[in-house]
Amino acid sequence: METNNIHNALVVFEGKKIRRTWFNDEWWFVTEDIVFVLTDSSDPKQYIQKMKQRDEELAKGWVQIVHTLSVHTMGGNQNMNCVNTEGAFRIIQSIPSQKAEPFKLWLAKAGYDRVKEIENPELAQKRMKELYKAKGYSDDWIEKRIRGIAIRDELTDEWSKRNVKTEKEYAILTAEISKATFGMTPSEYKQFKRLKKENLRDHMNDLELIFTMLGERVSTEITREEEADGFVECDNVAKRGGKVAGNARKETEKELGRPITTSENYLSEPELKKKLENKRKKE
Repeated sequence: METNNIHNALVVFEGKKIRRTWFNDEWWFVTEDIVFVLTDSSDPKQYIQKMKQRDEELAKGWVQIVHTLSVHTMGGNQNMNCVNTEGAFRIIQSIPSQKAEPFKLWLAKAGYDRVKEIENPELAQKRMKELYKAKGYSDDWIEKRIRGIAIRDELTDEWSKRNVKTEKEYAILTAEISKATFGMTPSEYKQFKRLKKENLRDHMNDLELIFTMLGERVSTEITREEEADGFVECDNVAKRGGKVAGNARKETEKELGRPITTSENYLSEPELKKKLENKRKKE
């Protein structure tokens, strides 16, 4: 059973809270919370160590199923060991507890909801909107963010069709567009905004999102128009698509008399609240 407070990204199971976070298009659950719920252990970390000693195969595959992710807690975001639904099932197999069965049913429901979202993407989009709204984002920002995700997906689909295969190549092409658009690669941009593992685009304001979309959309159009093939040709297109957005950004900055890129983020203050405060200052 989920809580109504989506902002805290918590799930309630038998009166206890299992924290979760959205990563790589799926939910990831805090490992210690799962163990605590299923065992009532006063020391979940110690229990996990003993569990890995009992199950050598689990220990061998631990680094493959467990990821350290940023999770929202009462004390702010913290890096915690998390597993996705598949990883949670694997851990449950190593816990001799009567409590495991209802938890399996609960996870099955989460998995079923995910399958429904795959079959009907509108459900996933609706859920995404609800999550962003609960985190304090305005409706117009949310619409841009979701549109940006669609534009990004179209671009990566084109790259995939044109023999851009590895994650490293995708990262390089993305960096080229960002560098040409904003004068910074995504990693440099995150440092500029004082971000660590947070999603960069979740901390962009309206204009930053718009120019990000422009660079990626133009890159997609040029790629299709010229039928670019392979990493080298797509790399050339990425630089040109980003340059179009970069030139537009510079012209906009001249008109506004201020830079588009900003070091502001939404770590401590939600986007909507910050937008309203900025509006009051201007008035």
